[in-house]
Amino acid sequence: MEFNFLPKLPNSNLDDRSFDDLVQESILRIPRYCQEWTDHNLSDPGITFIEVFAWLTDQMLLRFNQVPRKNYIAFLELLGIRLQPPAPAQTDLTFYLTTDLPETYIIPTGVEVATLRTETTQAIVFSTDRPLVIAKPHLRHFLTAPTTEEFPQVFRDRFTNVWTRQANNLWGGNEQILFDETPQPGNCFYIVLEPEEPLEGNVLAITFQGAAATPTGINPNQPPRRWEAWDGDKWQPILLREIDDATKGFSFHEIAQQGGNPAQGADVILHLPEKLPVTSFTTYRGRWLRCVLTATEARQSSYNNSPRIIGLGVRSIGGTVRASHSTLIRDERLGISDGTAGQTFQLQGTPVLGRKENEYILVTPPGGLPQNWQEVSDFADSGSEDRHYTIDSLSGTVQFGPLIREPDQLQKRSQIRSKIQQPAPEDTIIQVRDTETQALDHQYGAVPARGAEIRMVAYRIGGGRLGNVQSGALQFKKSEIPYVASVINHKPAINGADAESLEQAVLRAPQILRTRDRAVTNEDFEVLAQRAGAGAVARVRCLPADSRSGAGTVRLIVLPQANTDAIAKGEGISPELFTLQPALRDQVSSYLDERRLLGVQVQLQEADFVGVSVQTEVALEPAYYNPLAQQEILLNLRVALYRYLNPLTGGLDGKGWPFGRPVYTSDIVALLQKIPGVRYLGAVVLFALRNQDGIWSRQPAPEPLIDPGSLGLVCSWTDNRLRSSHIINLIE
Repeated sequence: MEFNFLPKLPNSNLDDRSFDDLVQESILRIPRYCQEWTDHNLSDPGITFIEVFAWLTDQMLLRFNQVPRKNYIAFLELLGIRLQPPAPAQTDLTFYLTTDLPETYIIPTGVEVATLRTETTQAIVFSTDRPLVIAKPHLRHFLTAPTTEEFPQVFRDRFTNVWTRQANNLWGGNEQILFDETPQPGNCFYIVLEPEEPLEGNVLAITFQGAAATPTGINPNQPPRRWEAWDGDKWQPILLREIDDATKGFSFHEIAQQGGNPAQGADVILHLPEKLPVTSFTTYRGRWLRCVLTATEARQSSYNNSPRIIGLGVRSIGGTVRASHSTLIRDERLGISDGTAGQTFQLQGTPVLGRKENEYILVTPPGGLPQNWQEVSDFADSGSEDRHYTIDSLSGTVQFGPLIREPDQLQKRSQIRSKIQQPAPEDTIIQVRDTETQALDHQYGAVPARGAEIRMVAYRIGGGRLGNVQSGALQFKKSEIPYVASVINHKPAINGADAESLEQAVLRAPQILRTRDRAVTNEDFEVLAQRAGAGAVARVRCLPADSRSGAGTVRLIVLPQANTDAIAKGEGISPELFTLQPALRDQVSSYLDERRLLGVQVQLQEADFVGVSVQTEVALEPAYYNPLAQQEILLNLRVALYRYLNPLTGGLDGKGWPFGRPVYTSDIVALLQKIPGVRYLGAVVLFALRNQDGIWSRQPAPEPLIDPGSLGLVCSWTDNRLRSSHIINLIE
C-alpha cells in the first residue's frame, strides 16, 4: 500500500535493483564461480533457479524499501492518532400501542429492533437512544382563523359556551365549521393541547365526528390542506402519509361509500416532532397543532363548502424516538487487577461506539467501595492519582496508566547506591528520601489496586454503512414490549459510516498539526466539525461573515455522510438522506463549543439542494448493437450521471460537487462521451427540481444551466412521482 497522495520529498532508495538486474548480475557471475557451466539459455534449468532466487530477492528488497512507511505509521502513533471507529446509522423508530392507555407510558432506553434475518444475512440491530414517553393528551382549545400567520394573533374560540367535554377525552355539541363559509386558501383551525403532558414525539389520533350531508366538493384522494405543529421555531409538517387521514380531507368519503354515518368519527394520525414546547399565542397557552387550507394545484378541486364537525377528540396511539445502529452490552467483567502499571484488558464486543455518560469502568478494590473511573484520550495530562483509562474503539483494548522510566534512570540509581554503599563514620545514619527514588519513574494515571475487580458498566457496539437500511426495514422486536403492537422506521437510516482507514488517518495528521484542537480560522472550524462527526460528517463549509450572521457568529454548512450503494444501482441519493439529524447536530455543536474562542457563537445548517434531471439521446458504436450490451451501456450512463451529479461523489475530482458551481450542458456532454460504446450524443436537456416549503417539484421547462446558488449543491435521484430520473434514449 502506497501513500501516493503525500508530498513527494527527496527519498533514498535503500536498494534500487530490479528483478532483471538481479538475473543479469547472477549470469555475469557464472564464469567466475562455475566455469564449466556454458549453456546460459533460458531453457537451461540453472537459469530457472537463478530467476526463482532473483524473484525472492526482489520481494525482500521491496519489503526492505517499505521501512520509511513503517516509520510514518510510528510517527502517527507518537501523535496519538487512533483510527476512528465506525459511525452508527440513525433513524426514527415509531412504536404503535395495542390500545389507548389510561395513563402515561414509558418505553425505556435500549429497546432493540432488528431487520429480517435470512440464511445469508445477519439481522441489523438498532437500539433506542433515550426513553420514549407516551403521554395522555387532553384537548384544551379549538380555534379557527381566517388567515395563516407565522405567529397567529387573531382567533375565534369554537368551544366557548358551545361544546362540552364528553367521555374518552371527546368534546361535542352543535355543528362547527372548520374553515370560513366560503373557504379560501389560508383559512385554518388550531388544536391546542394541555401543556402539562409531555407530547414530544407522540403519535396522535385526532378523531373528527362529521356532520351528516355536508359535501365539500374536493377530490378525497388529494385534499388541499396540510397539518403542522409548532416546534418553537417554525411550523413543522406532521401528516406523514395521506393514508393516515381516514377523514379524506374531512369529506368522510369512505364512510359514506360504505353506508356509514360520519358522526361515527374517523381518525387523522399525526406524528408530532421531537420538540413541541408549551407556547402562548395571545391569551391561549398549550401545545399547538393546526390544519391549513392550501391553494389548489392543477387538476385539484378546492372546497366548495366548509367541512362541518359535531365532535372532536384526541388520544395517543404511539410515539417516535431516535434510535442508532448499536447493541448495548451491560455489566461486563473485564478481570482482576494485578497491581502493575500499564495493564490492559479486552472488551468482548468490537468495534466500540463513542461512550456516553452512563458508559464507564467501575473498579472495586478488595473490601472497598466501587470507584468510577474516567476515560481519557491519552495519559499526557494524567497524574499518578488520576483514575484514568483509555479505550481503543476498534480493538476494544482497555489500558490503565503506564509507568514511564526516565532516560537517565540508571545513572541516578547508581548515584543513590554509591551513597548507601560508601564507607561512613560510626554512628552515622545515611538517609535516602523516598522522593529521590520516586523521581526516577513517572506514573501517568493511577493503577487499580491489586485484586480489584474491573467491570465495564455499559458500552455499545455496532456502526458502519451496513446500518443505512431502507425505510420499513426495522420491524422485528428483539424482546416483547408490553402494550406495543408493532414498530417500524418510516424514514431510512442515515449517517452510518465505516471505520477510518489508514490512508484517511494519514490525511488527517496534517490537519491535527495545523489546528492543534482549537477553532480560530475558517479551516479550523471545518476540520474540527468534520472530526466531531467521527465519520458521520462528509463535508463542511464555513460560510463567509455577513450582516445576517452578526459579529462573532460562525455559520457552518454540514453535509452528513450517506450510503452511496444506490448510485451503482442507477438510483442516486435523495436529498432527504442528507438531513442534519438532531443527534448529529448536538454532537458537532458540543465538540465545537469546547474548542471555539470565548464569545464566538457557532450555527450549523443544512445544505441547500437543487435537483438535476438529464434528458438526452445517444448513438452507440455498431459493435454494441446487441440488446444486452445496449442495456448495460444505458445503465452505465445513468450510473455515471448519478455519480457525477452528487454531493459526495460528484464533480470533476469525484470528491463531491463543489459548493455553488452550476451544471452546464457541456459538463454532461463531456461526461457521457467518455463512456465506452458511445458514438455521439443528441440534444442534452436539463430540468431542475426545486424545494419549496418542503415539497419537491420538477420545473416544467428545461434550463440551459442549473445554478444551485452561491452556496448550494446539486443532487440527482430516482423518484417516479417527481419524474426526477435521468432519461436516455437510443438513436437507431
